[in-house]
Amino acid sequence: MWGTIPPGIAVPLHSHADPETFLMISGEVEALVEAEDGFDWVRIRPGDVFHAPGGAKHAFRNQGQEPTAMILVSTCRMGRFFRDVGRPVVSGIPTPLSEETIRHFLETADRHGYWNAPPEENARLGIALPVG
Repeated sequence: MWGTIPPGIAVPLHSHADPETFLMISGEVEALVEAEDGFDWVRIRPGDVFHAPGGAKHAFRNQGQEPTAMILVSTCRMGRFFRDVGRPVVSGIPTPLSEETIRHFLETADRHGYWNAPPEENARLGIALPVG
């Protein structure tokens, strides 16, 4: 799969049974990974590979001025999740996050057995989420 993270956007803290491996193509992103004493932010640059084992809590944030592009390799189960949660993008402009979009995402994640951290936990880790 091909994925992008626009400038100023974060993928909140979450986990799922499926492993994910990311190959950064362009831009720069920070990945949040579990460490022995909590969490650490790790920079991922073009050419870097980042692996999130199944069950590992992880997140991403793009604090740069450019969008990122990465290739994501995972399971067909993860592919079905992205298919089920996806929304069409028209002319490269993402649909704004409405309460309905957020509700749809959380309900779909729950159906797939994925865990999402609450907004307070994301905020403690430096992840700003849109307010609905």
